[in-house]
Amino acid sequence: MRRKIPSNSALLAFEAAARHGSFARAAQELALTEGAISRQIARLEAFLNVPLFERVGNRVRLAPNGVRYAVQVRQTLDRLERDSLYVMGQPVQGGTIDIAASPTFATRWLIPRLKRFQNRHPDITVHIAERLEPFILAGSGFDAAIHFEHPAWAGMHLHPLLEEVLVPVCSPALLADAGMDASMNTGAHLSLNDLPRLHRRQNPDAWQRYAQEAGIKLTNSAVGARYDLHAMLIAAAIAGLGVALVPRLYIEAELEQGQLVAPWPKSKAVAKTFCLVLPEPIELSAGPVQAFATWLLQEAQGLAS
Repeated sequence: MRRKIPSNSALLAFEAAARHGSFARAAQELALTEGAISRQIARLEAFLNVPLFERVGNRVRLAPNGVRYAVQVRQTLDRLERDSLYVMGQPVQGGTIDIAASPTFATRWLIPRLKRFQNRHPDITVHIAERLEPFILAGSGFDAAIHFEHPAWAGMHLHPLLEEVLVPVCSPALLADAGMDASMNTGAHLSLNDLPRLHRRQNPDAWQRYAQEAGIKLTNSAVGARYDLHAMLIAAAIAGLGVALVPRLYIEAELEQGQLVAPWPKSKAVAKTFCLVLPEPIELSAGPVQAFATWLLQEAQGLAS
Protein backbone atom coordinates (compact mmCIF):
# COMPACT_ATOMS: atom_id res chain seq x y z
CA MET A 1 0.00 0.00 0.00
CA ARG A 2 1.33 3.41 -0.94
CA ARG A 3 2.42 5.53 2.02
CA LYS A 4 0.57 8.76 2.71
CA ILE A 5 3.60 11.02 2.90
CA PRO A 6 3.79 14.57 1.52
CA SER A 7 6.54 15.51 -0.92
CA ASN A 8 9.96 16.45 0.44
CA SER A 9 9.72 19.85 -1.25
CA ALA A 10 6.48 20.66 0.52
CA LEU A 11 7.84 19.57 3.92
CA LEU A 12 11.05 21.56 3.49
CA ALA A 13 9.11 24.67 2.47
CA PHE A 14 6.71 24.30 5.40
CA GLU A 15 9.48 23.70 7.97
CA ALA A 16 11.44 26.75 6.80
CA ALA A 17 8.37 28.99 6.73
CA ALA A 18 7.29 27.80 10.18
CA ARG A 19 10.77 28.35 11.62
CA HIS A 20 11.12 31.85 10.18
CA GLY A 21 7.46 32.84 10.48
CA SER A 22 7.80 34.22 6.97
CA PHE A 23 7.33 32.88 3.44
CA ALA A 24 9.81 35.47 2.13
CA ARG A 25 12.61 34.39 4.49
CA ALA A 26 11.88 30.73 3.78
CA ALA A 27 12.16 31.46 0.06
CA GLN A 28 15.49 33.19 0.60
CA GLU A 29 16.86 30.23 2.59
CA LEU A 30 15.75 27.64 0.03
CA ALA A 31 16.68 29.76 -3.02
CA LEU A 32 13.06 29.81 -4.25
CA THR A 33 10.52 32.52 -4.93
CA GLU A 34 7.98 33.49 -2.32
CA GLY A 35 5.29 32.31 -4.70
CA ALA A 36 6.90 28.86 -4.92
CA ILE A 37 6.91 28.59 -1.13
CA SER A 38 3.24 29.61 -1.01
CA ARG A 39 2.31 27.00 -3.63
CA GLN A 40 4.21 24.22 -1.85
CA ILE A 41 2.45 25.00 1.44
CA ALA A 42 -0.92 25.21 -0.31
CA ARG A 43 -0.29 21.72 -1.77
CA LEU A 44 0.67 20.45 1.67
CA GLU A 45 -2.48 21.88 3.23
CA ALA A 46 -4.57 20.32 0.46
CA PHE A 47 -2.83 16.97 0.99
CA LEU A 48 -3.48 17.08 4.74
CA ASN A 49 -6.88 18.75 4.38
CA VAL A 50 -5.87 20.93 7.31
CA PRO A 51 -4.90 24.64 7.35
CA LEU A 52 -1.36 25.06 8.64
CA PHE A 53 -1.09 28.86 8.44
CA GLU A 54 -3.51 31.67 9.16
CA ARG A 55 -3.41 34.51 6.65
CA VAL A 56 -3.83 37.95 8.21
CA GLY A 57 -3.56 40.56 5.48
CA ASN A 58 -0.10 40.22 3.98
CA ARG A 59 1.20 38.33 7.00
CA VAL A 60 1.04 34.66 7.97
CA ARG A 61 1.21 32.85 11.29
CA LEU A 62 1.03 29.20 12.22
CA ALA A 63 -2.39 27.78 12.97
CA PRO A 64 -2.69 25.53 16.06
CA ASN A 65 -2.39 22.40 13.91
CA GLY A 66 0.57 23.99 12.16
CA VAL A 67 2.41 24.58 15.45
CA ARG A 68 2.23 20.90 16.38
CA TYR A 69 2.99 19.68 12.87
CA ALA A 70 6.00 21.99 12.55
CA VAL A 71 7.64 20.44 15.63
CA GLN A 72 7.04 16.91 14.32
CA VAL A 73 8.26 17.73 10.80
CA ARG A 74 11.40 19.43 12.15
CA GLN A 75 12.25 16.39 14.28
CA THR A 76 11.67 14.04 11.35
CA LEU A 77 13.82 16.10 8.99
CA ASP A 78 16.60 16.40 11.58
CA ARG A 79 16.59 12.64 12.10
CA LEU A 80 16.55 11.98 8.35
CA GLU A 81 19.51 14.33 7.90
CA ARG A 82 21.49 12.64 10.69
CA ASP A 83 20.77 9.20 9.26
CA SER A 84 21.74 10.32 5.77
CA LEU A 85 25.01 11.85 6.95
CA TYR A 86 25.74 8.65 8.86
CA VAL A 87 25.28 6.54 5.73
CA MET A 88 27.33 8.99 3.67
CA GLY A 89 30.18 8.58 6.15
CA GLN A 90 30.36 4.79 5.91
CA PRO A 91 33.46 3.32 4.26
CA VAL A 92 32.99 1.84 0.80
CA GLN A 93 35.21 -1.10 1.71
CA GLY A 94 35.25 -3.02 4.99
CA GLY A 95 32.55 -2.75 7.62
CA THR A 96 31.26 -0.83 10.60
CA ILE A 97 30.16 -1.71 14.12
CA ASP A 98 27.87 0.28 16.40
CA ILE A 99 28.58 -0.30 20.09
CA ALA A 100 26.64 0.99 23.10
CA ALA A 101 28.73 1.32 26.27
CA SER A 102 28.60 2.97 29.66
CA PRO A 103 30.36 6.34 29.24
CA THR A 104 33.19 6.02 31.76
CA PHE A 105 34.05 2.49 30.63
CA ALA A 106 34.19 3.74 27.05
CA THR A 107 36.42 6.73 27.76
CA ARG A 108 38.62 5.20 30.46
CA TRP A 109 39.09 1.62 29.26
CA LEU A 110 37.75 0.87 25.78
CA ILE A 111 38.76 3.87 23.67
CA PRO A 112 42.41 3.96 24.87
CA ARG A 113 42.75 0.37 23.58
CA LEU A 114 40.92 0.79 20.27
CA LYS A 115 44.13 1.66 18.40
CA ARG A 116 45.18 -1.97 18.80
CA PHE A 117 41.93 -3.12 17.20
CA GLN A 118 42.34 -0.56 14.42
CA ASN A 119 45.87 -1.80 13.71
CA ARG A 120 44.59 -5.35 13.44
CA HIS A 121 41.44 -4.50 11.45
CA PRO A 122 42.03 -1.22 9.59
CA ASP A 123 38.99 -1.82 7.37
CA ILE A 124 36.52 -1.88 10.28
CA THR A 125 35.15 1.36 11.76
CA VAL A 126 33.88 1.25 15.35
CA HIS A 127 31.16 3.71 16.37
CA ILE A 128 30.55 4.12 20.11
CA ALA A 129 27.53 5.67 21.83
CA GLU A 130 26.87 6.04 25.54
CA ARG A 131 24.07 4.24 27.34
CA LEU A 132 23.84 4.58 31.11
CA GLU A 133 21.09 2.00 31.55
CA PRO A 134 20.38 -1.41 29.99
CA PHE A 135 18.01 -1.33 27.01
CA ILE A 136 16.37 -3.58 24.44
CA LEU A 137 19.20 -4.42 22.06
CA ALA A 138 17.04 -5.87 19.27
CA GLY A 139 15.95 -3.10 16.92
CA SER A 140 18.08 -0.48 18.71
CA GLY A 141 20.49 -0.02 15.82
CA PHE A 142 23.42 -1.31 17.91
CA ASP A 143 25.37 -4.44 17.03
CA ALA A 144 26.47 -5.00 20.62
CA ALA A 145 26.58 -3.45 24.06
CA ILE A 146 29.21 -3.37 26.80
CA HIS A 147 27.43 -3.12 30.10
CA PHE A 148 26.79 -4.69 33.48
CA GLU A 149 25.10 -8.02 33.95
CA HIS A 150 21.40 -7.26 34.27
CA PRO A 151 18.05 -9.08 33.92
CA ALA A 152 17.21 -6.67 31.10
CA TRP A 153 19.62 -8.59 28.87
CA ALA A 154 17.53 -11.78 29.10
CA GLY A 155 17.63 -13.66 25.80
CA MET A 156 20.89 -12.01 24.78
CA HIS A 157 24.32 -13.67 24.68
CA LEU A 158 26.53 -12.35 27.51
CA HIS A 159 30.31 -12.75 27.65
CA PRO A 160 31.92 -11.64 30.96
CA LEU A 161 34.77 -9.18 30.47
CA LEU A 162 35.97 -7.50 33.66
CA GLU A 163 34.97 -7.15 37.27
CA GLU A 164 34.40 -3.60 38.44
CA VAL A 165 35.86 -3.57 41.97
CA LEU A 166 35.51 -0.27 43.81
CA VAL A 167 38.27 1.26 45.91
CA PRO A 168 38.35 4.54 47.88
CA VAL A 169 40.82 7.04 46.40
CA CYS A 170 41.68 10.66 46.96
CA SER A 171 44.26 13.30 46.18
CA PRO A 172 47.44 13.20 48.33
CA ALA A 173 46.81 16.89 48.98
CA LEU A 174 43.50 16.09 50.67
CA LEU A 175 45.28 13.82 53.16
CA ALA A 176 48.01 16.39 53.72
CA ASP A 177 45.43 19.10 54.46
CA ALA A 178 43.84 16.77 57.02
CA GLY A 179 47.20 16.01 58.62
CA MET A 180 47.23 12.45 57.32
CA ASP A 181 49.91 10.49 55.49
CA ALA A 182 49.06 7.92 52.80
CA SER A 183 52.11 5.87 53.80
CA MET A 184 50.63 5.20 57.25
CA ASN A 185 48.73 2.02 57.90
CA THR A 186 44.98 2.23 57.52
CA GLY A 187 43.14 2.99 60.74
CA ALA A 188 42.70 6.03 62.91
CA HIS A 189 45.37 8.00 61.05
CA LEU A 190 43.43 7.64 57.80
CA SER A 191 39.88 7.79 59.11
CA LEU A 192 37.36 8.01 56.28
CA ASN A 193 34.95 9.46 58.79
CA ASP A 194 37.10 12.60 59.01
CA LEU A 195 37.26 13.18 55.25
CA PRO A 196 34.61 14.42 52.81
CA ARG A 197 33.17 11.58 50.75
CA LEU A 198 31.92 11.71 47.18
CA HIS A 199 29.02 9.66 45.83
CA ARG A 200 27.79 8.31 42.50
CA ARG A 201 24.14 9.24 42.19
CA GLN A 202 23.16 5.85 40.73
CA ASN A 203 24.79 3.95 43.61
CA PRO A 204 23.76 5.88 46.74
CA ASP A 205 24.37 3.05 49.23
CA ALA A 206 27.89 2.20 48.03
CA TRP A 207 29.65 3.85 50.98
CA GLN A 208 27.34 2.18 53.48
CA ARG A 209 28.01 -1.25 51.96
CA TYR A 210 31.74 -0.56 51.77
CA ALA A 211 31.87 0.51 55.43
CA GLN A 212 30.04 -2.64 56.53
CA GLU A 213 32.40 -4.89 54.57
CA ALA A 214 35.58 -3.08 55.66
CA GLY A 215 34.48 -2.75 59.30
CA ILE A 216 34.76 1.03 59.16
CA LYS A 217 32.44 3.25 61.16
CA LEU A 218 30.93 6.15 59.22
CA THR A 219 28.78 8.58 61.20
CA ASN A 220 26.59 9.32 58.18
CA SER A 221 27.52 7.36 55.07
CA ALA A 222 25.15 9.40 52.85
CA VAL A 223 26.80 12.80 53.46
CA GLY A 224 28.71 14.26 50.53
CA ALA A 225 28.44 15.59 46.99
CA ARG A 226 26.83 13.44 44.31
CA TYR A 227 27.86 12.97 40.68
CA ASP A 228 26.33 11.10 37.77
CA LEU A 229 29.42 9.42 36.33
CA HIS A 230 32.50 7.68 37.68
CA ALA A 231 34.51 10.00 35.41
CA MET A 232 33.13 12.95 37.37
CA LEU A 233 33.99 11.27 40.68
CA ILE A 234 37.56 10.68 39.51
CA ALA A 235 37.94 14.31 38.43
CA ALA A 236 36.51 15.50 41.75
CA ALA A 237 38.90 13.27 43.72
CA ILE A 238 41.89 14.55 41.74
CA ALA A 239 40.73 18.10 42.45
CA GLY A 240 40.84 17.35 46.19
CA LEU A 241 37.09 17.58 46.76
CA GLY A 242 36.88 14.34 48.71
CA VAL A 243 37.32 10.58 48.73
CA ALA A 244 35.69 8.78 45.80
CA LEU A 245 34.68 5.13 45.67
CA VAL A 246 35.57 4.26 42.06
CA PRO A 247 36.55 1.22 39.95
CA ARG A 248 40.26 0.47 40.24
CA LEU A 249 40.46 -0.40 36.53
CA TYR A 250 39.75 3.26 35.64
CA ILE A 251 42.47 4.88 37.73
CA GLU A 252 45.65 2.85 37.28
CA ALA A 253 47.36 5.71 35.44
CA GLU A 254 46.42 8.28 38.12
CA LEU A 255 47.69 5.97 40.87
CA GLU A 256 50.98 5.43 39.05
CA GLN A 257 51.42 9.16 38.46
CA GLY A 258 50.61 10.00 42.08
CA GLN A 259 47.53 12.08 41.27
CA LEU A 260 45.51 9.70 43.42
CA VAL A 261 46.30 7.42 46.35
CA ALA A 262 44.38 4.36 47.52
CA PRO A 263 45.45 3.60 51.11
CA TRP A 264 42.17 1.87 51.98
CA PRO A 265 41.16 -1.71 51.10
CA LYS A 266 39.15 -2.40 47.96
CA SER A 267 35.59 -3.65 48.19
CA LYS A 268 34.14 -6.84 46.75
CA ALA A 269 30.70 -6.07 48.18
CA VAL A 270 29.98 -3.41 45.58
CA ALA A 271 31.61 -5.17 42.62
CA LYS A 272 29.84 -5.60 39.28
CA THR A 273 30.75 -7.53 36.15
CA PHE A 274 31.08 -5.87 32.75
CA CYS A 275 29.86 -8.05 29.88
CA LEU A 276 29.84 -7.97 26.11
CA VAL A 277 26.19 -8.28 25.10
CA LEU A 278 25.37 -9.72 21.67
CA PRO A 279 22.01 -10.55 20.08
CA GLU A 280 23.37 -13.87 18.79
CA PRO A 281 26.39 -16.15 19.36
CA ILE A 282 29.77 -14.77 18.29
CA GLU A 283 30.19 -17.47 15.64
CA LEU A 284 26.87 -16.47 14.03
CA SER A 285 27.53 -12.74 14.13
CA ALA A 286 28.56 -10.70 11.11
CA GLY A 287 32.27 -10.60 10.30
CA PRO A 288 33.05 -7.17 11.82
CA VAL A 289 31.16 -8.04 15.02
CA GLN A 290 33.01 -11.37 15.27
CA ALA A 291 36.34 -9.60 14.88
CA PHE A 292 35.50 -6.97 17.52
CA ALA A 293 34.11 -9.51 20.00
CA THR A 294 37.14 -11.78 19.66
CA TRP A 295 39.55 -8.87 20.13
CA LEU A 296 37.61 -7.46 23.11
CA LEU A 297 37.60 -10.80 24.95
CA GLN A 298 41.34 -11.12 24.35
CA GLU A 299 41.93 -7.62 25.72
CA ALA A 300 39.94 -8.39 28.86
CA GLN A 301 41.78 -11.68 29.39
CA GLY A 302 45.11 -9.91 28.93
CA LEU A 303 44.22 -7.45 31.67
CA ALA A 304 43.14 -10.25 33.98
CA SER A 305 46.40 -12.14 33.44
